Amino acid sequence: MNQSDVVIVGAGHGGAQCAIALRQNGFEGTITVIGREPEYPYERPPLSKEYFAREKTFDRLYIRPPTFWAEKGVTFRLGCEVTKVDPAARELTLSDGETFAYGTLVWATGGDPRRLSCQGADLAGVHAVRTRQDCDTLMAEVDAGVRKVVVIGGGYIGLEAAAVLSKLGLEVTLLEALPRVLARVAGEELSEFYQAEHRAHGVDLRTGVAVDCLEGDGAKVTGVRLADGTVLAAEAVIVGIGIVPAIGPLIAAGAAGANGVDVDEFCRTSLPDIYAIGDCAAFACGYAGGDVMRVESVQNANDMATCVAKAICGDAQPYKAFPWFWSNQYDLKLQTAGISKDFDATVVRGDLASRKFSVVYLRSGKVVALDCVNMIKDYVQGRKLVEAGAKVDPIALADAATPLKELA
Repeated sequence: MNQSDVVIVGAGHGGAQCAIALRQNGFEGTITVIGREPEYPYERPPLSKEYFAREKTFDRLYIRPPTFWAEKGVTFRLGCEVTKVDPAARELTLSDGETFAYGTLVWATGGDPRRLSCQGADLAGVHAVRTRQDCDTLMAEVDAGVRKVVVIGGGYIGLEAAAVLSKLGLEVTLLEALPRVLARVAGEELSEFYQAEHRAHGVDLRTGVAVDCLEGDGAKVTGVRLADGTVLAAEAVIVGIGIVPAIGPLIAAGAAGANGVDVDEFCRTSLPDIYAIGDCAAFACGYAGGDVMRVESVQNANDMATCVAKAICGDAQPYKAFPWFWSNQYDLKLQTAGISKDFDATVVRGDLASRKFSVVYLRSGKVVALDCVNMIKDYVQGRKLVEAGAKVDPIALADAATPLKELA
């Protein structure tokens, strides 16, 4: 039987960082990473940005060169996935039928793109933007002459994809079911700003619209029918409506969880010697008032991975990493510090028309998050306000000429 002291399921950011951190913290046992894709770990965010725009080749996306892993004694099983977990026997069943024994298991599978539930969702030409294969397939269609693309979903993935496609000269329509884009993660000021930006770049951005079905010629998508009967011509469709945590085998094995697998302050699941990290792990987030939630970010995956590696090496410390995010669209760099969940007031620093501004989010008078557009100093200095839960006079916050470090 195959066996390893530590088995990491998932070869994304979290899985890769866990293997690296184990070696950095002196772990000398065997490490095996099981990955669904045939690729060694690579960066995901550039897929919908630089990679799709052909500004970066795939070899520049590797988290570490493929030779690095052998040098560190990390074994990979690529192109297969775990279909069953037996926590009593400490065994995994793989999709190729083999079994794999583990001493400690780290579940770092992330999530699968949420699919449309309507008719036509399985037609050719309907894409997610989650893996290299997703992007390569879409890029090949663009190279073959696709010019009319409908993007469904006004979150960051959808907006980033729309920005790249627009820059490539394609006819892009973006559909969002809610009244505004980014409604779940940002305030109205940021939503309205990005809506205006995309429209200024030629994107036909529509909010408050529902998709009825996708139409096709029998095999390939040809259009998107809206609930009001409108049909939008489409040679390709991108679906960016979130992810579903990839936790099936763990839940079937008895792990606690619903929207993600539940973990404690050390990233341990309810099953013995099984940890979970990254997009699939639900934890009590101190930067969201202690609410149990999943945080979908590279930062969270990497910091959880380091937390788990230290615990395995005998240096268990509660997970308290500071959450941060970013998004690149056109020539706009958005940097987010903290989590704006349940904010009750906002303060804008700077002028939206100048395309350099920050939105500060407050909850009960305390600074809980910032969205900084082309405002790197605000982002760097504002982190300290979030970490301290600082109460700051809103009038002082609104004065962009006053550095945030003076308000700490």
